[in-house]
Amino acid sequence: MRKYCLGLITLVILCISTTQAQKSQTYFSDPAISPDGSEIAFVSKGDIWTVSSGGGAARLLIARQGYDSRPVYSPDGEHLAFTSTLTGNGDIYTYNFKTGITKRITFDDAPDEVSSWSTDSKYIFFATAAHDISGMRDIYKIRATGGSPIAVTDTRYLTEYFAASSPDGKKIAFNARGMSPAQWWRNGHSHIDESEIWLLDGRDKYTQLTKRGAKDLWPMWNKEGNGLYFVSDRTGTQNLWFMPMTGTAKQLTKFTDGRVLWPTIALNGNTIVFEKDFAIWKFNTASSKAEEIKINLVGSIAGNNIDHLRLTSQFRDLAISPDAKKVAYTAHGEVFVTSSRDGGNAFRVTNTPAREMLPVWALNSNKLFYVSEREPVRHLYQYDFVTNTESQLTDSKSDDGNPMISPDGKQLAYVRGNSELHVMNIETKKDFIVTKTLFGRPSFPSSADISWSPDSKWIAYGGLGVKIFRNIYVVAATEGAKPTQVSFLANSFGGTLGWGNDGKSILFSTGQRTEKGFIAKVDLVPQVPNFREDKFEKLFTDQPAVTPGNPSKPATTPVKTDTTKKSKTDTASKGTKVTETKPPLTITVEGLRERLSFLPINVDINDFEVSRDGKKILVGASLGDQYNLYLYSIDDSDNEPASLKQLTTSPGFKANAHFTNDGKEIFYIESGRISYISVDSKMAKSIATTAEMDVDFEKEKMEVFTEVWETQDKGFYDAKFHGADWKKVHDIYEPLAQGAGTPDELRRILNLMVGELNASHSGVSGPPSGTSLNTGKLGLSFDPVEYENSGKFKVSEVIFLGPAFVAGNIRVGDYLIAIDGRNIAATDNLEQLLQNKIDKKVTLTISNSENGSSPKKVSVNPVSLGTEKQLLYKQWVMQQRAYVNKISNGKLGYIHMPDMSEQSLNQLYIDLDEENHSKEGVVVDIRNNNGGFVNAFALDVLSRKHYLTMTSRGLPPSPARVQLGQRAIEAPTVLVTNQHSLSDAEDFTEGYRTMGLGKVVGEPTAGWIVFTSSASLIDGGSVRLPFIKITDNRGQNMELNPRPVDIPVTRLIGEKNDSQLDAAVKQLLSEVGNKK
Repeated sequence: MRKYCLGLITLVILCISTTQAQKSQTYFSDPAISPDGSEIAFVSKGDIWTVSSGGGAARLLIARQGYDSRPVYSPDGEHLAFTSTLTGNGDIYTYNFKTGITKRITFDDAPDEVSSWSTDSKYIFFATAAHDISGMRDIYKIRATGGSPIAVTDTRYLTEYFAASSPDGKKIAFNARGMSPAQWWRNGHSHIDESEIWLLDGRDKYTQLTKRGAKDLWPMWNKEGNGLYFVSDRTGTQNLWFMPMTGTAKQLTKFTDGRVLWPTIALNGNTIVFEKDFAIWKFNTASSKAEEIKINLVGSIAGNNIDHLRLTSQFRDLAISPDAKKVAYTAHGEVFVTSSRDGGNAFRVTNTPAREMLPVWALNSNKLFYVSEREPVRHLYQYDFVTNTESQLTDSKSDDGNPMISPDGKQLAYVRGNSELHVMNIETKKDFIVTKTLFGRPSFPSSADISWSPDSKWIAYGGLGVKIFRNIYVVAATEGAKPTQVSFLANSFGGTLGWGNDGKSILFSTGQRTEKGFIAKVDLVPQVPNFREDKFEKLFTDQPAVTPGNPSKPATTPVKTDTTKKSKTDTASKGTKVTETKPPLTITVEGLRERLSFLPINVDINDFEVSRDGKKILVGASLGDQYNLYLYSIDDSDNEPASLKQLTTSPGFKANAHFTNDGKEIFYIESGRISYISVDSKMAKSIATTAEMDVDFEKEKMEVFTEVWETQDKGFYDAKFHGADWKKVHDIYEPLAQGAGTPDELRRILNLMVGELNASHSGVSGPPSGTSLNTGKLGLSFDPVEYENSGKFKVSEVIFLGPAFVAGNIRVGDYLIAIDGRNIAATDNLEQLLQNKIDKKVTLTISNSENGSSPKKVSVNPVSLGTEKQLLYKQWVMQQRAYVNKISNGKLGYIHMPDMSEQSLNQLYIDLDEENHSKEGVVVDIRNNNGGFVNAFALDVLSRKHYLTMTSRGLPPSPARVQLGQRAIEAPTVLVTNQHSLSDAEDFTEGYRTMGLGKVVGEPTAGWIVFTSSASLIDGGSVRLPFIKITDNRGQNMELNPRPVDIPVTRLIGEKNDSQLDAAVKQLLSEVGNKK
């Protein structure tokens, strides 16, 4: 348990008991062995060290900002190549052992990862996603002295990596397929992690060396060049193996647990070093003996233990005080308070390594309530600004969250363990359970699921029922009260609640994915309409008397007086103030379903809040590509029909929007900064506030570790953790986290920990790096052979609709001679020359001759890496569509879905164009589909059958579905999948097979399907949480179980035609022909 001591002032002091003190463990990774086998370079604390291959004291070699990884010695022993994040997402650098100088070699915005050197030490081989679609990697090489990258393997929309040059320099062994380069830390594998070892002989002769079915990684040549060492988990655990070029592979090590990672072999072939169990090991190839190398670090590393932060953005959890004079918010996991008008340096309320969140104000604006994670479970705390003291309010064994103050300020409602609704009397601290229900998922605290009635006697909440439909319940705020269900919608999404019409109605957000969000209203009692005639008649009642002879002067007494009514200011005979009493809230159950309606608001609603007087609502909604705030009246007494009135017009996303109590202003967070806007003038102003703090990495890293572990412990979909002893995993990794030297090293350790679950959709990511995309892309590819042989840049591809294509005067076979008037030499790196050129005019000098004769100037507007990737994808789809049309003799159409997002669903509707509708059948391609959530909607399009024909006089007949506006193919289809069809693409595949829509051709899917979400971490990073199990109709868990195919076809590396499309077209043509 983490233990804290509270002083009498605002500081929170960390007290670590002797039982908590952890012995830290240093993590050693990424080993590389020198050519003669005498020295090892490795990574620890984010820096590169060297040590004798026999172990002992290690000296610091390279220490600087950024995370350095994957060091590899050049065969001549003069240089070390490595990857560093110093200047971006990951670039290649070299270190000269003689001069001690480091040099940057690559300049692209995509991450580049060192693989190996050429035998002559002239080239560095590396893997990069800079030139392929999506995250697919290709193997490139680059001169160690500088120049432009040269493509080695570049099969489009396939991934290749971990290259190793043969001793004679004529062949390249490499890995292909799978997610192992990105998810190397996974202990175990699914189908998508499986990789093969291939051989490239020359430029285009490919041979597959290992079969599928395992993670075969990191090929390394023996000294003679007639065999390969590699890592494989084909027996269940990763071990070293050796495979002769002619013969059967043999297992060398006999490990039964753990992982064997990042091996390299000495040039003399005697020793392999690798990472295992967070240490460096070596393997003697002659004796087949493996042993750990004992290392101790000697040297000073660049410390970053304490960072002083002055945050002016990245704020969350905004709460406006009832007196509207103060705002509370969280920044970097701490609670701050500042003036709602003046801003300035905020007052820091909390000061712990743990994260605090969800502040809410007391009615007197002098106290603040919030949730803290300083214990193993979340608890509620109170801070009193008058006494400057903090007190703990709850102390249970379950998480407490969702705090909400009653309108009268006397009670605090909150949710415990995601299943109990509690109420606490703020003065007496008496706490009781109101009711029990399922509020939602664990590990994701929220503040939008409960709402007090205006009279503070009732609570409305959203609960999960049959099929996890989310509906609204109302319950009296008393112990053990029985709730009343007031909505009965078959919707799964929503979150915001509010009371309208003096507590006589409930409003709530509701909807389904891919549909617009709505605000529903339920009248708790039948409502009597307000007739306009009644308003007119009232003009003639309760009028003041007129003084005789002076019509303009009222008399001193009214014409009509109702002595039975008392106003709020009337006084009884004893001098006591008489307040107007409102009838108690009642719920008329009969007719509740019929009293539900939707507010006629034509925007996609995400969030809303009801004003304190219950007469208007503040709506946060999307319209087009912008998210803004709107007002909508729900006052039945308004003379004008209700209409949506836009308040904000700025492009940033708005969150935590709240009315002030008087309803005259609205406070909100936009793009991480606090602003407020006047309801009347619609003038928005920002609050310039600063949250200042010292962040001690030594303390925060353990909080991040705990957050990651607890997120999985509380929310991982399988209570048995895929067979892992999760508490034991905690004990193994806690000392490693304690010993982490940098945030990057910490995340590497945390990913290894999460990898013990052997689950998909997992991983720990850091906060947004802030690294900008700098390198402009021309939309051109160049002939690698021409450049390597002559140093000339000969155009081999002009990407459709890319900058060069749009310019219209550059052709395949042309030569790029100069950029902005600077002649290009073989030693120039084109990516370096195009730094900071995105969306800027660049003049290219182009010639149809390598000597540069008859040059022409072409102006282009370079695009970003992401834009060029999208263009590559669109070009690829065009090519596949043309290919299917060609080999089917025009009989078949083609569509491809890159993922299962709403955007891809809309693109599917576009791609089902007139041409595809005119075909006899359609090939549906979901290879490399990254998943999403729209599988059911896409399946609907394919499954809808023809049932009516509509014909207008003088026009051709048309299917009724099309005429009535429904998307449908109404033609035979065939589905194409591969190893990288993952997540929701697997749901789609399962549905396609189960519904009997057609045959599935290609490769089994990824076996990578579980619904996931992300939990934020205190350092700004996030951890993914697989939280929903997916089973097929047979009850089989689809995680780790790929969806099979009917016609298995594997696309080979380097093949000219697409064998999977060939088989799909053959199959569909046979079906179309049989139907005729």
